[in-house]
Amino acid sequence: MSIVADVHPYVVGVDTHARHHVYSVLASLTGELLGSKKFPTTEAGMKRAMSWVLKNTRSHEETLWVIEGTSSYGAILTGMVLANNLSVAEAPRVDSQHRYGSGKTDELDSSRIARAALGLPVDKLRRPRLGSGVRQAIRILITSRELLAGQRTRSVNALTALVRSNPLGVDARCTLSSTQIKHIASWRMRGEDIEIQVARAEAKRLARQILELDCELENNERELAGLVQISEAAPLLQEKGFGVVSAAKCLVAWSHYGRVKTEAEFASLAGVNPIPASSGNTVRHRLNRGGDRKLNSALHMVAIVKMTHDEETKKYVAKRQKEGKTNREIRRCLKRYIARRVYRTLNSQHTLLIPA
Repeated sequence: MSIVADVHPYVVGVDTHARHHVYSVLASLTGELLGSKKFPTTEAGMKRAMSWVLKNTRSHEETLWVIEGTSSYGAILTGMVLANNLSVAEAPRVDSQHRYGSGKTDELDSSRIARAALGLPVDKLRRPRLGSGVRQAIRILITSRELLAGQRTRSVNALTALVRSNPLGVDARCTLSSTQIKHIASWRMRGEDIEIQVARAEAKRLARQILELDCELENNERELAGLVQISEAAPLLQEKGFGVVSAAKCLVAWSHYGRVKTEAEFASLAGVNPIPASSGNTVRHRLNRGGDRKLNSALHMVAIVKMTHDEETKKYVAKRQKEGKTNREIRRCLKRYIARRVYRTLNSQHTLLIPA
């Protein structure tokens, strides 16, 4: 299995920040640091940085760029490097013990990023998600949706606490229903004690905010539906248990053909693969608590819908229950199966284009 140092003659480590990025160029065979330099994060600054790197690597096409935060601070730089048909990978984790005795600077961090990648197998490099076109638009809408949903939850909790702690004439023993929220939003001010009057006004404001957020979430889902229909995730909508949001989350995590090379890697990305935790005569596995938690939550919701409404899945659940499995264990098995199905579906239309 080839490692980075065998395939790429030069490695560029990039330590990214809001105002500037720091670049370090290493020669792979010798590990020699050819140079480190800081450039601003403006478009002109990143173009100057690329010219500087090309000068130090003799414009070699096989140079590997290892960039920290390819989906955040390094997103724009990642797009520029990919546009020049150069290889890009997400920066690997750097052992903090390497800092002992040598200190910490941006220049040292960028060189450590490059050195950490030298010994990695090429197929273990974390490739960045493509940040353009329909997939990027879907990703923006998914991020926006999570912010809206979180804000709605906080508003509902605040409204519930308010009506439970003040005599406003609302039955709040259970979660507030949509009918109750609409009723509160239509309240008129009354001649009451000042504390009740203020509480009623605040409850009305929160209720109206919740209704506005509901409208925004509906518009968000409508936009997502249109984009998913013209993306690689469209076939997922024909699968039982998948909705627009779950299909969109799967697409954003998968990103593009070739980023995740096997269905086992996709399962690991989703955090649904069991991790060996055996010792001696004890053979056991533990849960994978890592991975993309947004993707994991999407698979979780699909599994719940299937267990509730899909007849084939119900038969499977009954069979595993007879084997002594709990519903939680069965759901974990289902999520692993669903991850495999998602990976194959997203790759299927690209696979058909590959000649036999």
